[in-house]
Amino acid sequence: MAISVLAGFGSSAMSLVAGIWILDLTGSPSLAGLAGLCVYAPTLAGPWLGGVVDRVPRRLLLIGTNLVLAGSLLILVVVADPGLIYFVSFVYGLSYVLLDAGESAVLPSALSRDELGDVNGWRASAQEGMKLISPAAGAGLYAWHGGPSVALLSAVLPLIGAVLYGMLRLTRTEKPEKSGKWPGFGVVAGVARTTVGVAAVAIGMSAFATAPQYAVVVDDLVLPSTFLGVLLSAQGAGSIVAGLVAGRMIAWRGVVFTAAAGAVLFTASLLVKCLPWWPALVVGAVVGGIGLPWTLIAAVTAVQTHTPDHLLGRVSATANTVMFGPIAVLNPLGSAAVHLGARPALALAATCCLAAAASAARTRRPVLQQ
Repeated sequence: MAISVLAGFGSSAMSLVAGIWILDLTGSPSLAGLAGLCVYAPTLAGPWLGGVVDRVPRRLLLIGTNLVLAGSLLILVVVADPGLIYFVSFVYGLSYVLLDAGESAVLPSALSRDELGDVNGWRASAQEGMKLISPAAGAGLYAWHGGPSVALLSAVLPLIGAVLYGMLRLTRTEKPEKSGKWPGFGVVAGVARTTVGVAAVAIGMSAFATAPQYAVVVDDLVLPSTFLGVLLSAQGAGSIVAGLVAGRMIAWRGVVFTAAAGAVLFTASLLVKCLPWWPALVVGAVVGGIGLPWTLIAAVTAVQTHTPDHLLGRVSATANTVMFGPIAVLNPLGSAAVHLGARPALALAATCCLAAAASAARTRRPVLQQ
C-alpha cells in the first residue's frame, strides 16, 4: 500500500510536469504532447517485457527497476534538456510495465488468494487518491522551484519504494522460468480471459468517450472547460470507493460478476452523461469512477489466481497490453465520431460496454474455482 501511494504520487506529478517543462523549454505544445507518447509506447511491448519478469527473481527486478528510474530522474536535476525529459518519460513507461507485471506476479507469493482482491482494490484506491492531489502538488512545486525540484522529489520516492520491496515477506519461493518459449495467452483460464476482455472493452470505451464528454460539457451544455476538472475529481472519488469495496464484491460474487457489474455501471455512467443537465454529468462521473476500476481490479485478480506462477509476469504484462492497448486506436476514433454528435458517440460506447457485460454474464464462474 505504501508503495502504491508513493508510486502514484511521483508518477502523476512527473507526468504532468514533464509536458509543462518541455512546453516551457521549446514553446511547442506538440512537442510537449510527445512526452505522453513516450510513456505509453512501452506498453505495446508488454508481452516481451513480461517475459523478463518471469526469467529473473521478481523482487530483485522490482528493486532494480526503481533504482534505475530514480537514477534517470536524477539526471534531470543536473541537466534540463527536452531530449532527456523524453528519455526519462520513456524510462517511466518501461517501469510502469515492469512494475505492474512484477507486482502482479509477486503478490500471490506474499498473500493468500482470499486477500488478493482486497489488496488489489486498496492499491487502486491509493493510486486514484494520489491522482487527486499529486498533479496540483507537482505543478505548484514546479512553479515554485522549477523542474529539477520535481525531478528530485520524484527520484526520492522510487528509492523508498525499493527499500519497501525489500521488506516484503514472501511465503513461497519464486522459480524463474528458464524456457524462452512464449506459451500464449491460452494458458490462462477462461475466467481470466473473460474478465480481461470485459476490462479491455470498458477501458477502450472510456478512451473513445473522452472527446464526446468534452463536447457535451463545452458545446452542448456551454459550461467552462474548467468543469472537466470537477468531473475528474468526481470520477476519482468514485474510484477510491470502488477500490475499497472491490475485494468484498469479489469475495461475495466472484471476479466475472464484479467485472460485469463494473461494465454495467460504466454503461449507466455513459448514458447518464447524455442527459442535458450538468448535475447528471457529476453523477455519471462518480458512477463511472466506480464501475471502470471494478473491471480492472477483477481482471488483475483473475489473472493472479488463474495463471501458473512461473508465467505470471508475462501473462500479467500481456493482459495489461490487451486492456490498455486499444486506447491508442479508440481515442482518435472517438475524436472523429464526435463530429457526428456527442450523445450518439456516448450511446455507442455504452452499447459496447453493455454487450461485454452480457457476454461475461453467460460465462460467470466463482473466482476460486480451479
